[in-house]
Amino acid sequence: MRLILIVLTLAALTTLSLLPPRAALSQEAPAGEGDSTSGTAGEGPAAPLPTARSGAKDCPPGIGCVTRRALPRYVSLKGAEARARRGPGSDHRVDWIYQRQGLPLKVTAEYENWRRVEDSEGAGGWMHFALLSNNRSAMIMAEMADIYDAAGTHGSLTARAQQGAVVRLQQCAPEWCRISAEGIRGWVKKSDIWGVEPGEVFD
Repeated sequence: MRLILIVLTLAALTTLSLLPPRAALSQEAPAGEGDSTSGTAGEGPAAPLPTARSGAKDCPPGIGCVTRRALPRYVSLKGAEARARRGPGSDHRVDWIYQRQGLPLKVTAEYENWRRVEDSEGAGGWMHFALLSNNRSAMIMAEMADIYDAAGTHGSLTARAQQGAVVRLQQCAPEWCRISAEGIRGWVKKSDIWGVEPGEVFD
């Protein structure tokens, strides 16, 4: 009975991992197109942070110039698609189109209504803040992550998740995080996921 549960859980989580987080643009997307759709890879890195309203005295190290929240920090993709642009504005070309609701992203800079984000592979760009959610999620980075019913390997193994699966983060201890996906809840090693800082703890 337990073996069946593991197999069914793995099948459910594998479905999540089959969806690519982003697609590569084969040609430049017209500037100014809606930012509620996803993006693909463009040439070169995202534009540097504008300095007109973000002088050093206004932006202490590790603090966002706009929200005054910590940087970097993690968020998730609010909708099914979102465009990451070369710079902070809809007139900048699209570098990436993300196509995975709940995908974890790291916010590394802020400028007015725009946030510079990175994915688990270090790619990214600028997104309008309305495309992002404060709900926490994580991506499985281990080839196969074991899910236990308690934090620590002394717990019972209840499921496994394949690399690339996106799960919801519910709680994190120093070395373990509690996750959920497709009705499955449990604890995974923090080192097996991306979307949380190594020393981050929250309930």
